[in-house]
Amino acid sequence: MDNDPSYSIISRVEVLGFARLQPIEKQAITELLDDLRIIYLNPSCYEIAIILKQQRKMSLGDALIAATCIENNKILATRNVADFEWIENIEVLNPLP
Repeated sequence: MDNDPSYSIISRVEVLGFARLQPIEKQAITELLDDLRIIYLNPSCYEIAIILKQQRKMSLGDALIAATCIENNKILATRNVADFEWIENIEVLNPLP
């Protein structure tokens, strides 16, 4: 699907910051993420996130993740497809059908 699998640093914060994450889950997620390239935010990501939040109510994390995908021309993989379907210029995929 992507020759350069990667993720937004915001995704790492959101996933590993989940309050009820069990140690075994944290270890598995960390191992998975450590095999992928991290995409850090840049000023364009901030500006895109601002525009997204002006258009519709959404969390800061979701806005920054979507903006990172838009800025870097990446597919957004999420179980919450409906939260992002309204955004133009982004392809959203549920990896867990």
